[in-house]
Amino acid sequence: MSFPGQTWGLPTADRLRSYRIWDSYFTPAHGHPGKDGFSATLADLKRSERAIELGRFEKLCLFVHVGIGTTGDEGVEQLLRANPELVLKPFEAWPDRLIGMIQLNSNDVKSSLGALDRWLRNGPMKGVYFSGGGPGARACSDPAVIPLVEKVIELGGVIMQHTWNKTGGKQGAGESTTAELAELASRFPDQVFLCAHAGGEWEQGLRAVRDTPNVWIETSGFDATSGFVEMAVREVGEDRIVFGSHLPSRSLGTELTKVTAAEISEEAKIKILGGNYRRLLGA
Repeated sequence: MSFPGQTWGLPTADRLRSYRIWDSYFTPAHGHPGKDGFSATLADLKRSERAIELGRFEKLCLFVHVGIGTTGDEGVEQLLRANPELVLKPFEAWPDRLIGMIQLNSNDVKSSLGALDRWLRNGPMKGVYFSGGGPGARACSDPAVIPLVEKVIELGGVIMQHTWNKTGGKQGAGESTTAELAELASRFPDQVFLCAHAGGEWEQGLRAVRDTPNVWIETSGFDATSGFVEMAVREVGEDRIVFGSHLPSRSLGTELTKVTAAEISEEAKIKILGGNYRRLLGA
């Protein structure tokens, strides 16, 4: 049932605005930007507009490819290297809404270090994303990841690490588990690491990182199940959780109501839906 100002069981528009939602995991065309380096991303931006409007999101973090071998399409990679201005097209289309982070290629450390100097040292990007699959993925426990992490720390960037725990083991060698992220983060206690998807299998994921205070939990990417956010608040605390929508490949209702319908305080919801992420970004 919907009430005035309320849609599809979401909180009212005024309540959503009061949360000041900053989305830490927005993935339009996250697998491929399109043959021209932009069209697929633009199409997904447009496809996401209605959900973003309904959710009253203020900001969204977009993980972009920058021509260092993360798409698996050499034609696109060459295009992005030759025309780096294409990387900025989404931010020009949505100048007041998007936060940028670059996807790194842990299998090409040299190119990734160069990309960090190009895109993070002087902006406009705010951090990096280590994926869990594709040609750029390598488990975060691999020594090759260390120089990239050290460089991001030197440049003051945010780190988002894809994590996924699977019964029966990893689907691919490039996947990272929550336990591996906790091990990596323990080497760099002054750097916050965002644990994307809470490991998917979130009960295991939360227990793996709860004693590593510089690992924060991101909420998106798995089907909504009762008790997740409540357990996250109990195990890691409301100050170590950030909201992610995973739009447009996940539904607004599924991802947003993980937090808004959770049996936690309104103060905790405000932190999770935007306050913690703003604090991390220094915004």
